Amino acid sequence: MNTDETSPKVAVLMATLNGAVHLDEQLDSLLAQTHPLVDVFVSDDGSTDATRDILEGWASRWPKGRFVLIRGPQKGFAENFRSLIVNGAIDADYFAFCDQDDIWEPGKLTEAIAILRDREPSVPALFGSRTLTMTEDGRAVGYSPLFAKEPSFRNALVQSLAGGNTMVFNRRARQILARASERSSFVSHDWWAYLLVSGAGGHVHYTPKPLVRYRQHSGNQVGANTSLGARVSRFGRLLKGQFWRWSSENIAGLERNTDLLTEDARQALDLFRRARKGRLPARLLYLRDSGVYRQTAWGSFGLYLAIVIGRI
Repeated sequence: MNTDETSPKVAVLMATLNGAVHLDEQLDSLLAQTHPLVDVFVSDDGSTDATRDILEGWASRWPKGRFVLIRGPQKGFAENFRSLIVNGAIDADYFAFCDQDDIWEPGKLTEAIAILRDREPSVPALFGSRTLTMTEDGRAVGYSPLFAKEPSFRNALVQSLAGGNTMVFNRRARQILARASERSSFVSHDWWAYLLVSGAGGHVHYTPKPLVRYRQHSGNQVGANTSLGARVSRFGRLLKGQFWRWSSENIAGLERNTDLLTEDARQALDLFRRARKGRLPARLLYLRDSGVYRQTAWGSFGLYLAIVIGRI
């Protein structure tokens, strides 16, 4: 396969754990990318199935660049991705997170890079897209929510915008993510990336075009992410306090990295933090003044309800 050495190089950051069933399909979709230069760095978190054998086979015949296998930290998926983010041996012009069981559309990297290349390299830039949701056996069931509001740090404080499996980002964004991730753990690599890039004054581009087919597994198949079942599931997590725990961890991580944030982002963070404690009238005022928002009317309702009942 021809690899044009004048093209920018992409480093795919893939985390695996016992993913043998669908791994070849995911890697086939990486091979089919129209972008020619793709290095693949796989952190395997201690697989006990055939994952390692499959990866070694691909490493021996990967035609688009390097294919490197790394021993993962074996502390969960977030720490596995964090180990890739902070790995100084990984360098490229652009970076992309990758799961082990999805399918990328062939033009995903090409379309993302076309957007990112228009940005000043000194400014962090992050690309993400909508996804097509599919069942474990590959049957399409719907789409992730369609978001129309502008991406921003005020949105990132209360919502993860795009899945990590859709994200591509430039070298400056990776530098900021690596610095922040050396200081702090995080809830999820995709939410963390949205928080840091937007909070650092970077550019976040979200496209409504689905560029990844996202596989849901047994026990987690509630249909499309826009369905009533998905909304009820998210509402249940809110009532159980899961969003409160996630917000607490995100805020703690941001507080360790305030030097990476703009002054405007630091002010929004402070107001949002105040909205999570104290008496109810004051909490609502702080929430209003913070300017935080979610992408949908249902999400906005849930946000204010969470403030009222102390669950965010």
